[in-house]
Amino acid sequence: MRHAIKNPSPRARSKWLLRSCALAYIDNDKRRSLIGMQGGSAMTYKLLAQLYPAWKILVVILLFISPLFAQEQAENRFQSAAERFFARNDKNKDGKLSREEFPERQRRLFERIDTDKDGFVTLEEDIFYRNNRRRNTVNIPEGVTVHRDLIYGRVGERELPLDLYLPPDTSSPVPVVIWVHGGGWRGGSKGNGGRALNMTRRGFAVVDVEYRLSGEALFPAQIEDCKTAVRWVRANAKKYNLDPDRIGAWGSSAGGHLVAMMGLTHDENVFETNDHSQYSSQVQAICNWFGPTDFLRMNDFEGRIDHDAADSPESRLIGGLIQENKEKVAAANPITYVSKNDPPMFIMHGEKDLSVPYNQSELLYAAMQKAGLDVTLYKVVNADHGFRNATQDSAASLFEMSAQFLEKHLKPQTDAASP
Repeated sequence: MRHAIKNPSPRARSKWLLRSCALAYIDNDKRRSLIGMQGGSAMTYKLLAQLYPAWKILVVILLFISPLFAQEQAENRFQSAAERFFARNDKNKDGKLSREEFPERQRRLFERIDTDKDGFVTLEEDIFYRNNRRRNTVNIPEGVTVHRDLIYGRVGERELPLDLYLPPDTSSPVPVVIWVHGGGWRGGSKGNGGRALNMTRRGFAVVDVEYRLSGEALFPAQIEDCKTAVRWVRANAKKYNLDPDRIGAWGSSAGGHLVAMMGLTHDENVFETNDHSQYSSQVQAICNWFGPTDFLRMNDFEGRIDHDAADSPESRLIGGLIQENKEKVAAANPITYVSKNDPPMFIMHGEKDLSVPYNQSELLYAAMQKAGLDVTLYKVVNADHGFRNATQDSAASLFEMSAQFLEKHLKPQTDAASP
């Protein structure tokens, strides 16, 4: 059984990086002399002062900076902008904007932002719209092949699409990570591979799934769609040279809830559909970022959402007040399905999450630990929803921990090392 992972602070990592870069670009005698004479920060900055040419250190540092930093900064910027927009325009303070509340000069965008078509724009929908405008500018890693809008299932006349990102080398079957987006089950969509996109740099295929939102269909439509997507991967494994025995799922927020459900319901024979029914929907590893679990316990802690309200994301997911529909809530609770044969799970959650309280991950972790399962809960210190305001972790370090977990469980030991 693994426990929470401890990591050095960002400041310590920065010092280590600067010191390593400095040592790499001076001659051996000078390096030995400085190491013997200096220590800590003094040595680091003395080394930097003696570099020639100085631009080399900038090149090395830039090579270490992942595109995740830019993505994280952009997402935080968009969320802050959306929150300011709501603070200005939500006149009745009900947490959503009607067409009348929407600024007149931007009203032409209302239908585009209102993705669930309920006549209101939520904060999640606004954040998603701001993020999704970057879709065409997302940096696809070099050599990655993208297949967009592949149809993985149908519900009546409704087609369910996904995007498939293949790594540069598919000469042998590659492991798969299925990314499931967040958005309170009522907003969001596929579009850029999410946080999992950079797994293509590590030899994984990435599947970015669109699922039906709560404004279109109530629970369990969302988990049914996600499990159908897993079966589609297996049905098309030979066509795209995917490994049907090495499939992981990774999601954040509502997506974290859905990937937990994907992993824990594999032996329950529930939430299955007729699409690709001859194939299994089982996944081999789960990376759950701050997903809800027990909706009835979400108001145990003060936050920015009244989860018991009729218009909360959870009530809208099940189609009624959660406190009055406890059987439906239990059916949507991943803890309900914990059993001794469940796959390993890595849970990551912000300590000060005001949208999905940290206790949601604690409850799931405790249940899985009691069942003797392979589970890790990592607390992101001081972080709010989406890991905003984290003080001891960066976007890059959080991604790296998640990537290493997926590599450990989905790649053979001979090729699990990162390129």
